[in-house]
Amino acid sequence: MPKISSKHQVTLPVASLERAGLKPGDEVTIEAEGPDRIVVVRAEPDRSRALGVFDGLYEPGYLERLRSGERA
Repeated sequence: MPKISSKHQVTLPVASLERAGLKPGDEVTIEAEGPDRIVVVRAEPDRSRALGVFDGLYEPGYLERLRSGERA
């Protein structure tokens, strides 16, 4: 039976994680659902983290120059 450690940590049983379809590396949210109940849910991907992944790939103005050539 898992216990809450002095650091407020709990080790989740592998069988429970497998049944939930959760695996190492998954990001989860943890919320209290009421007295004596904690719920662990796979987090929705944060798509905003992907924004800007290509920043700096092209020099400033490069894409605008390409687009202006298309109009000519």
